[in-house]
Amino acid sequence: MIEQSAAKQIPVVVLAGFLGSGKTTVLNHLLHRSGGSRIGAIVNDFGAIEIDAMAVAGALGDSTVSLGNGCLCCAVDAGELDAYLERLAQPSARIDVIVIEASGLAEPQELVRMVLASEHPRIVYGGLVEVVDAAEFDGTRENHPEIDRHLALADLVVVNKVDRADDGERVLRAVRELADRAAVVPATYGRVDPEFLFDCRPTEERIGQLSFDDLHRQEEGGHEVHRDHLHSAYDTLSFTSEVPLGPRRLMDFLDSRPEGLYRIKGYVDFGVQDSVNRYAVHAVGRFLRFYPEPWSRAEARLTQLVLIGSGIDTAALTKELDACKEDAPHADEHSMWGVLRYVHDGHAQDEEPEGLDEAG
Repeated sequence: MIEQSAAKQIPVVVLAGFLGSGKTTVLNHLLHRSGGSRIGAIVNDFGAIEIDAMAVAGALGDSTVSLGNGCLCCAVDAGELDAYLERLAQPSARIDVIVIEASGLAEPQELVRMVLASEHPRIVYGGLVEVVDAAEFDGTRENHPEIDRHLALADLVVVNKVDRADDGERVLRAVRELADRAAVVPATYGRVDPEFLFDCRPTEERIGQLSFDDLHRQEEGGHEVHRDHLHSAYDTLSFTSEVPLGPRRLMDFLDSRPEGLYRIKGYVDFGVQDSVNRYAVHAVGRFLRFYPEPWSRAEARLTQLVLIGSGIDTAALTKELDACKEDAPHADEHSMWGVLRYVHDGHAQDEEPEGLDEAG
């Protein structure tokens, strides 16, 4: 099993979409299927909520939510976003991932810029998720033509309510054309696999602390009834290599990843190109980021990757990854440049996501 570093930066995922698209439903689903990860949520631009073992998922929204340690919601404006990120990133909060649920009229481009502008060393942009109402897609485009621009910026598009659309497949085709290289995932009732967005395992063992999963099982009487088996709808490939990978060949693979490959996560060993660090990799759609982490003395130096998608050719993908091993001996001192472009420097301004300038 791939382990997660306790010192890893906290990804901040922006969850956007027009009114009624189902953003809160998606967030509630993520909370109930977080795998024990501690989610910090900034909801509807009204306040920050530290979400842990309290069953507040159904109450999230514009109203005040009172947790065991007091009321944490108050009316705020967008200028206070960085202060809330700072608050949720404190080590005492033990947050694994932060999800910003934007209001239905928010401009996702500006929210992304605000996250990128955060100067906190533990905060890192984790991607833009755009939720689309499939049943109202044509009407939304007519009333809000800016949705085309929003889709072009997204890293993951959740096409919600496909079961209610007259022609769900047509909507999916239209969204894929507008979404550039973003991953496009159909959903009903906001059920999207949280593994697409973040690693569903906490950074540390939580003794005596319930997760939403635990509470959900208790509400169901301890029986595994009505459990969502989201992975059954997708293909998963696990790749392990004891041989280091060549940086250039791996970047060629990542730059040309096929449609339907939604998520890549894990760790990469680049061998002599960086003998001090392993590189955690996080990819959602076209969004890609590497995080250097020092090797511990005890752990085996392996590349361990998990790829999740729909309709992907796992045999072909395995062959391409195997070819990265063959390229490793030919790597030179400049071969890491492509990788380092996607490394977030906690002490410097991060690069803006691809297309952000063009969308302005």
